Amino acid sequence: MKYIGAHVSASGGVENAPRNAHEIGATAFALFTKNQRQWAAPALSAEQIAAFREACRNYGYTPQQILPHDSYLINLGHPEEEGLQKSRASFLHEMQRCEALGLDRLNFHPGSHLKKISEQESLALVAESINIALANTKGVTAVIENTAGQGSNLGYAFWHLAYIIERVEDKSRVGVCLDTCHSFAAGYDLSTELGCEMVFREFDEVVGFEFLRGMHLNDALKGVGSRVDRHSPMGEGFLGITPFRYIMQDKRFDDIPLILETPDESRWPEEIALLKSFAEE
Repeated sequence: MKYIGAHVSASGGVENAPRNAHEIGATAFALFTKNQRQWAAPALSAEQIAAFREACRNYGYTPQQILPHDSYLINLGHPEEEGLQKSRASFLHEMQRCEALGLDRLNFHPGSHLKKISEQESLALVAESINIALANTKGVTAVIENTAGQGSNLGYAFWHLAYIIERVEDKSRVGVCLDTCHSFAAGYDLSTELGCEMVFREFDEVVGFEFLRGMHLNDALKGVGSRVDRHSPMGEGFLGITPFRYIMQDKRFDDIPLILETPDESRWPEEIALLKSFAEE
């Protein structure tokens, strides 16, 4: 089963996200459980938690179909102690919010070395940060998103993901979210069927499909290897339509949230419908 959706608004409360997803024909969705550009947020109330869970039941969304995303401020590979501890505390808080809502995964960007320590040192800090969060929560998987590699961002190479996973103690609670735009920008050419076969074979060999817990389906505004994270409407960027049809017809991408983050929200219903049609071909 393909679970297809978008990153929808939780404005007015997390309990509104399931309805927003339902209204665009989504069978999956992503959300922020708090303001993504602020470090702290009030704790979720018992009423909010109950309302969110009830909305998910009413609209038919299980945790397997939902991919929450953490704050953009968090850097689990931060080279400085103050920034690292602040990020770790915020990440744990986000994991605890997911646990309270009954969600089973949290998507996050691995972080940045800020050109102050080596990639390996920073990646090891990310893994240590994950271990701390997992030790203090239950039932929530930490889902590492690959990046475009802008600036000093980690996670642009598959070996980065494998390096982190290797150092996570509870491998049953660590996973990966692959972003098609980020992969392409990082140099993994998914624009052809042959390219898809080669890239996903490499992903399986280096990381392993058993760790795939979600995907972000975005076309790319810039060319392959650009290291620029700029999304384009589906089929209108350098990726074109081929990789999205490929993913929809490959069973390795079943039963995980497949999430649009394309820039024109008004087109999400038609993009979701198009993806559904590919899955039915």
